[in-house]
Amino acid sequence: MAPEHVKEKLPRVALIASERTVCEHSTFLQHLLVGLADESIPAALVGPPRWDKGSVFAMAAELIEHPVFDVPFMGRLNTWLLAERLVRFKPTVLHCLCETKASVAKHLARRLDIPYVLTVNSLRRRWSPLPVSPTHCAKIIVPAKSIAADMAKIHPRFADRIEQINVGTFVADTPGCFSEPSQLATLVTAHRFDNSDEFENLFGVVRHLLIHGYEFMMVVVGGGRAERQLWKLLAALGLLPIVTLVPRGIPWRSLLASGDIFIRPQPSTVFDPLLLEAMSLGVAVAACRGGVDDLIIQDQTALVFDQNDDLSILRTLQRLLDRREVARQIAGTALEHLRKNHSVSTMISATVQVYRALSR
Repeated sequence: MAPEHVKEKLPRVALIASERTVCEHSTFLQHLLVGLADESIPAALVGPPRWDKGSVFAMAAELIEHPVFDVPFMGRLNTWLLAERLVRFKPTVLHCLCETKASVAKHLARRLDIPYVLTVNSLRRRWSPLPVSPTHCAKIIVPAKSIAADMAKIHPRFADRIEQINVGTFVADTPGCFSEPSQLATLVTAHRFDNSDEFENLFGVVRHLLIHGYEFMMVVVGGGRAERQLWKLLAALGLLPIVTLVPRGIPWRSLLASGDIFIRPQPSTVFDPLLLEAMSLGVAVAACRGGVDDLIIQDQTALVFDQNDDLSILRTLQRLLDRREVARQIAGTALEHLRKNHSVSTMISATVQVYRALSR
């Protein structure tokens, strides 16, 4: 006689994280690991060597460093060693958290003969499609509608495997911007330091704000080959006393919490966790449209400007600085939007549902 009910097979999940994942998406990774622990789902976290394991809730997972030998021409050996380590963990599903590790995930899934999930956080170039296994890649998770549409267009045969799961975040009760009227206003922006020309319009506007008598400080989060040129540009504009450049890898949630206005100066082809966290902390957002801009809803979650028009940027920032009630209203509307669409519990529930379905 068959039993009245068969106990559901518990997933065993191996998460594959890139350096970008543990550096820029550390908050998401914390939430995911804690959520899996709450569901009693065993997890292994494959991460880069020499990464700050204190930046994530590492106690919730078995940690595996990859690559073991961080030198050229060792790719095949490193992947073999990783596969052997995962054989001992016995995962039922792999989850590749960054498309930069798509090839590794594809190889491991074939080697272990288990399904895998691929998270895609960015828009794709048509001439560089992702390596996706048609037999083992069971689900492609995206954090935004714009990325879902892009993936379906470039990889139409995988369109039925694409699922949007919004990144969850914990949301402040009230707007944090301009909560202390006597304090100096703080502007925060984040963008890669690959081309100093992309900062000229914004820094020019910041200089005009100073000339017009506005008092504030500014923090620029990022890193890249043009950092020296940015320091020179700041010096030429006389902005060194009020502008600070900080690396993107620092614990930036506390930095964002101290901000009043978050500026997205250029369109981004990648889902931006800093924009999400800034909104979740009640910071008013001024941004341009384009790229992955699903979070930017004009006059609701953000004030929108034309990134190529200095006057447009200037007027937007002046409006937020002059009318702080407008800034707090924008921040409050963004908080409501995140509560409805970006809860951590919903994200964990949807992700675990994917794991369970693939582990049966």
